[in-house]
Amino acid sequence: MSSNINDILQKRLSKENLDKLLALSNHKLHKFVADSIQLCNPDSVFVGTDSPEDIAYIRRKAIELGEEAPLNIEGHTIHFDGFYDQARDKANTRYLVPEGQSLGANLNWMEKKAGLDEMSDLLKDSMKGKEMLVRIFCLGPVNSPFSISAVQLTDSTYVAHSEDLLYRSGYEQFKKIGDSPDFFRVLHSAGELENFVSQYPKNRRVYIDLEDEIVYSVNTQYAGNTVGFKKLCLRLAIRKALREGWLSEHMFVMGSHGTSGRTTYFTGAFPSFCGKTSTAMIPGETIIGDDIAYLRKIDGVVRTVNVESGVFGIIEDVNAKDDPLIFKILNEPGEVIFSNVLIKDGKPYWSGDGRAHPETGVNFSGEWRKGKKDPEGKEIPPSHKNSRYTICLKALANLDPKANDPEGVEVSGVIYGGRDSDTWVPLQQSFDWAHGVITMGACLESETTAATIGKQGVRAFQPMSNLDFLSMPVGEYIDAHLKFGKGMKRIPPIFAVNYFLKDKDGNYLNDKKDKYVWLKWMEKRVHGEVKALLAPTGLIPLHEDLKPLFKQVLNKDYAREQYDQQFTIRIPENLRKIDRIEKIFREAPNTPSIFFEVMEQQKKRITLAQQKFGDNIPPSALSVEK
Repeated sequence: MSSNINDILQKRLSKENLDKLLALSNHKLHKFVADSIQLCNPDSVFVGTDSPEDIAYIRRKAIELGEEAPLNIEGHTIHFDGFYDQARDKANTRYLVPEGQSLGANLNWMEKKAGLDEMSDLLKDSMKGKEMLVRIFCLGPVNSPFSISAVQLTDSTYVAHSEDLLYRSGYEQFKKIGDSPDFFRVLHSAGELENFVSQYPKNRRVYIDLEDEIVYSVNTQYAGNTVGFKKLCLRLAIRKALREGWLSEHMFVMGSHGTSGRTTYFTGAFPSFCGKTSTAMIPGETIIGDDIAYLRKIDGVVRTVNVESGVFGIIEDVNAKDDPLIFKILNEPGEVIFSNVLIKDGKPYWSGDGRAHPETGVNFSGEWRKGKKDPEGKEIPPSHKNSRYTICLKALANLDPKANDPEGVEVSGVIYGGRDSDTWVPLQQSFDWAHGVITMGACLESETTAATIGKQGVRAFQPMSNLDFLSMPVGEYIDAHLKFGKGMKRIPPIFAVNYFLKDKDGNYLNDKKDKYVWLKWMEKRVHGEVKALLAPTGLIPLHEDLKPLFKQVLNKDYAREQYDQQFTIRIPENLRKIDRIEKIFREAPNTPSIFFEVMEQQKKRITLAQQKFGDNIPPSALSVEK
């Protein structure tokens, strides 16, 4: 450690906190902390270890400082983000790229020096009067081939408390990397506060230095902009994975339980508000994770882990009927952070919770009453559409016993799903790995929701549900997926689901719980227990297989007419989709030629089917695979 770094740390840290930091003999870490102290100028510095006492300190300070407030149920707290700080800020989240380099036209990037200069100005003295919290975590299980060490510096006790619920403590794990420079870094300041929230959201910036693997975030508290190891470090991990030959994905990991006690593990990629967490939490199945997964080939077999150990979940429509396991946790003692819901007399309420709501209370707008309007004249709902809950996975009764297995679990199937009202059938399987990666993963589209700032209901291109987090041109990303499929001993089948298909009158064609049946069909399909029909877009289920599953899983009849309406192939819509996606990829640099070959084959199959059967092809017109 250089004398300058040593002088800064000795001057600004208490002996106890200095000892905890120096027990990690890593020069890069020490320099990061010292440089950040010089820039942000905190009044004090707290270094957290894995100890229960240090973790409890963070939670206690969150309440003492007013970033959280206790609720009626023991362990429950409420946090409010600022009125204009309620979602991920895509426009002001930028990559910093060295001079002379480029990420292309479709990624939000800027020249590194200019970005660092701006961030330096915004972070200067941003922690004056506050305490800097040094938190150390492990992404993925500890002592694992998947493990990545990560360090966050923040002045927000809410952010640090959220991370303690969402990530595995990594202080002891960090000791094992010694002086290695291979870890992710995050520096965050909520900036100047008023009524415990960031006062200047217009100056919100989230910059990601790809070269030095550092995330900078300022003037925001919303977890999607500040909890650095979620989507922000996902971007760093995607590039790291590309260099090293594995995948970092916006995916859940869950186990589906079949006959003879077998457990079949699936990963699934869905954009926000598209059924991702509810799929991972299907009753009777077990969850490993709901948001981010690392996938590696180990001895020719695809294995995966959950990067996280908690859930930062959308709370809208979580109720006792549709989400009984989560609803139970949200209504019993245990550690839960609610954010941006309505509070009345110490009790939280949110849209779709199945309960009568009070007409007054406190929410993200402050004191609230029914009919209250925002500065633009729009009525303020009691609970924000993007309001959240944060919990530890260990609180879930359905946590899979292999959730923390250092070796991960074998991936037996990959699922892609988006919010699509008019094109994809509810369930289909790809013909092979390349067909699935290209026509289901790369072609994923979704209608926008409240999880990001901007207009809702717009059809958005969302390859692998990861576009917002890509740190390389999309063509290179798809090529990495195709290469990952090479050399596998057992290739996981790829499926596409669509829970949001509508009829011509705009009515949904599926019930929320139909996904339970789709999963059971996929589980059987993985093990060769059901056949499929050969559609021009992929392989779809037979009615004779789905009908008994609906009875077994949901105890309801599944009429042939209902099946025909849901699984009719809509030819014009599928052709338009191909045209939209091909246009995007023809403008994307480094798209592999096989992409266009597979898309052309798909277009040819669909066009020939249209010539033979017309614009809408019922399942009865299709043949069973041999």
